[in-house]
Amino acid sequence: MADNTKNTLPEDGSVSRPPTAFEYGYDKSFRILTLAAGVLTILLLVYIFWKLGAQAAPAMREYGLSFLTTVVWNPNTNEYGILAEIWGTLYSSLLALLFGGVLGIAVAIFLTQGFLNARLAWVFRLIVEMLAAIPSVVYGLWGIYVLIPAIRPVANWLHDTLSFIPFFSTKLAGPGMFPAMIVLSIMILPTVAAISQDAFKAIPMKIQEAAYGMGTTKWEAIRKVIIPTASGGIFASLVLGFGRALGETMALAMLIGNAQHVTLSLFSPATTLASLLASTFPEAGANQIGPLMYAAVVLLVITMAVNIIGTIIMNYTSRQTVT
Repeated sequence: MADNTKNTLPEDGSVSRPPTAFEYGYDKSFRILTLAAGVLTILLLVYIFWKLGAQAAPAMREYGLSFLTTVVWNPNTNEYGILAEIWGTLYSSLLALLFGGVLGIAVAIFLTQGFLNARLAWVFRLIVEMLAAIPSVVYGLWGIYVLIPAIRPVANWLHDTLSFIPFFSTKLAGPGMFPAMIVLSIMILPTVAAISQDAFKAIPMKIQEAAYGMGTTKWEAIRKVIIPTASGGIFASLVLGFGRALGETMALAMLIGNAQHVTLSLFSPATTLASLLASTFPEAGANQIGPLMYAAVVLLVITMAVNIIGTIIMNYTSRQTVT
């Protein structure tokens, strides 16, 4: 076989060489493009805040912080408050994260830790990912015509038996927090499962082999080694899933009931900021535009705050795991 080594080395015989003018220009252009994309993203976010804030400013001056602490939304008397919407947004999202997040992590473990052969795991993974492709309105229709009738007998039995517990203090007459939470859990499951799978797959095989070599069972290795090692990625999936739940609109507008009150009951109708905006804007009068924009700003601030706090905690958790 011919030796082509001398043809691939620089003429001076050195193994390395400085970048050519083209390579240097290509690298610099790539850096400029990525910097421009980052700056453009920040400017776009500032522009959104500015446009929403400009239209919400009159309502902010008129209603102040009382807008955040009252539950009345009455266009006839110009009384507006979104405490019920804030409560419903956070309550439904946290419940969905509790159920959908746990289920998503469990699915990720099931698909990546050798419980299925590769072909069957691929089929299950495809099915889970297809859940993300279902339109929100289809989830809403399924919830109305299938889910609510199916869970109503159980919900009413829980009310009749355990009505002294605040979570079961009302009956499920129709749309309510519980069916909305179940649908929201299903909608965030693909996000949590997909990112958690990537986190588990990124763990070097040597770590798992070392755990098994020390005599651990599969479940002990998963609980004490795999999950702690992948905790940064798992937390990232939960943060993204929570952000997805906060902004969900159509399915919640169809299933949650749009009732202006604050309650712990899982079977009572409620409302969210996104469903308020979706259901009110099409027929909003001039006197409602300002309050609705104010509500949109609050939703945007809540979503950004959740993501920023989640990112900070995720970075801290990752550093702790490394050390």
